[in-house]
Amino acid sequence: MSQSDSSPPVPEPGRITRRGSSEDQPGWSRWLPGLQTLRGYKIAWLRHDIVAGLVLTTMLVPVGIAYAVASGVPGIYGLYATIIPLLAYALFGPSRILVLGPDSSLAAVILAVVLPLSGGDPQRAIALAGMMAIVSGAVCVLAGIARLGFVTELLSKPIRYGYMNGIALTVLISQLPKFFGFSIESDGPLRNIWAIATAVMDGKTNWTTFMVGAATLAIILSLKGYKRVPGILIAVVAATVAVAVLDLAARGGVKVLGSLPQGLPAFAIPWITTADIVPVLIGGCAVALVSFADTSVLSRVYAARTRTYVDPNQEMVGLGVANLAAGLFQGFAISSSSSRTPVAEAAGAKTQLTGVVGALAVALLLVVAPNLLQDLPNSALAAVVIASAIGLIEVSDLRRIYRIQRWEFWLSIVCTVGVAVFGAIEGIGLAIVIAVIEFLWDGWRPYSAVLGSTDTVKGYHDIKRYPEARLIPGLVLFRWDAPLFFANAELFHDRVLDAVATSPTPVRWLVVAAEPVTSVDVTSADMLAELDETLHGAGIKLCIAEMKDPVKDKLKRFGLFARLGEAAFFPTMDDAVDSYLAIHPQDPPASLDHHQR
Repeated sequence: MSQSDSSPPVPEPGRITRRGSSEDQPGWSRWLPGLQTLRGYKIAWLRHDIVAGLVLTTMLVPVGIAYAVASGVPGIYGLYATIIPLLAYALFGPSRILVLGPDSSLAAVILAVVLPLSGGDPQRAIALAGMMAIVSGAVCVLAGIARLGFVTELLSKPIRYGYMNGIALTVLISQLPKFFGFSIESDGPLRNIWAIATAVMDGKTNWTTFMVGAATLAIILSLKGYKRVPGILIAVVAATVAVAVLDLAARGGVKVLGSLPQGLPAFAIPWITTADIVPVLIGGCAVALVSFADTSVLSRVYAARTRTYVDPNQEMVGLGVANLAAGLFQGFAISSSSSRTPVAEAAGAKTQLTGVVGALAVALLLVVAPNLLQDLPNSALAAVVIASAIGLIEVSDLRRIYRIQRWEFWLSIVCTVGVAVFGAIEGIGLAIVIAVIEFLWDGWRPYSAVLGSTDTVKGYHDIKRYPEARLIPGLVLFRWDAPLFFANAELFHDRVLDAVATSPTPVRWLVVAAEPVTSVDVTSADMLAELDETLHGAGIKLCIAEMKDPVKDKLKRFGLFARLGEAAFFPTMDDAVDSYLAIHPQDPPASLDHHQR
């Protein structure tokens, strides 16, 4: 079957194309997926990439400016944070068409650091934001090299939803003053809501500004369902033309962007004071976590669509290098974009050359026509950010989670409230703490069961779920559904003794069904030794069945295997029961023929 030269290479059935895997290429080239693409680039793709890049530019400019303002820095730096990072990611990024740039999910995190520390000084604000980008980039690069691309998977879906919903609310609230045409002192999301409501009731709203912003937002939201229609571009151009033609800046007091500085971003190290180091480090690490979580999810989505493999570790390196470039060239932290990437895809993007064309087009705008956007109203920029924040809010899947597991739903709500009440940085900390607690809780208080045999289902099953299950006199079969570690060792000890105490007949053997036990640490190994001593004193033999070899190897290192003896370990539950029955025959034996169950 032939393949068109105008389409990206499609792998044969049953195969997936690998791009950006650090294991496939020798030497330094393995860290440069862009070179791999360039080697196999087809001339027929060039037209598609150029057209898609020009279409993408219509999104990059207004969105970049809007997210810069939302992040607490002048709008021009949103374009600086677009140009160099796109070029860097084209070389180091593993995704075929992923678009990076300033993003609404990071705006609240950056603003939370920049606003209180900058004191209203734009140059200080961009230095702080730039250093956050460098910290974020360094964290991502080091984590990628160390192959820690899995770390974002430690946050469960409900917690991610809760955090992003909180971020969306925080971003939305931060844009409302610009939307209504007044300013407030920012003291946190909840206090901001009160300040905004007070300002509106006191008649401080500039209704001309509000109408421009509301019309812009309405156009964006109404055209959002049409992927091939550049709704943001249409809305922003309409608002800019209306303000310019009607002279609303002078007549209606509508605040506008003004002229942009002419020229390209220059290399500059963003120096900060020693007093700023701690908050910038915390903020940079928070940005790294959020940006990679967003980027990895979006990258996997588009990798599945193009049937390509994207190495998550290389994705982390690509994102990190892009952030380093942003911080060193007068930009701020960036992430993947769930709004600009679909535009590139719909416009026919084939490779990362689309992003390169977009970056060059933005650079050309700054050199040739920096005054083109001087009449762009701030309320229209606020509308762009608000529309993006609305798109971040997840409701439908949370409804599903509420139906199937309510405690995880409430975890999500707690994360949302945490971000809204305490702020973005603190909200990330809360989300991580909750994720760790959630993880530990499942292992700390796992399910356990005493097992019996039943005629209806083969094997041995929980007697609470199968009340008709029969117990073998003198034998307790105990299952523990978790790894054994320091946090649950005592609970295991207590539940085993409870199982022995509640046995209807005197116990001779206790067999632990250990297939679910995936690990044992020193604390739990010592606990098993103590348990064996306790059971031995009561005339009960401790046995273990179905334990995995890696776990058994740990017991050998801990000396527990030698203590219990090889005869205490059985490959299957049937083997353990057979050995018990051989030593302690039952009457009548036919009733205990477990092989027939």
